Amino acid sequence: MTLSENKSIISPVPGIFYRKPSPDKDVFVNEGDSVKAGDVIGLIEVMKNFYEIKAEADGVVERFCVENEDIVDAGQEVAVVK
Repeated sequence: MTLSENKSIISPVPGIFYRKPSPDKDVFVNEGDSVKAGDVIGLIEVMKNFYEIKAEADGVVERFCVENEDIVDAGQEVAVVK
């Protein structure tokens, strides 16, 4: 990935997207934060099971495409890393 290239982070499953590990904790990352490939940027809850959503490349979180606690579909873009 070049510096000017954007990389979408896609939800692999349908469910509820969470930006925090629990309601009383801080978000995993904010827009503008640097991430490395493999860093957790959120969780998807499916029937009380939680799936980590990870950055697939090093970069900066440009934006989140969904809000905390939004329902997402499998294949839906949840964030963009630049």
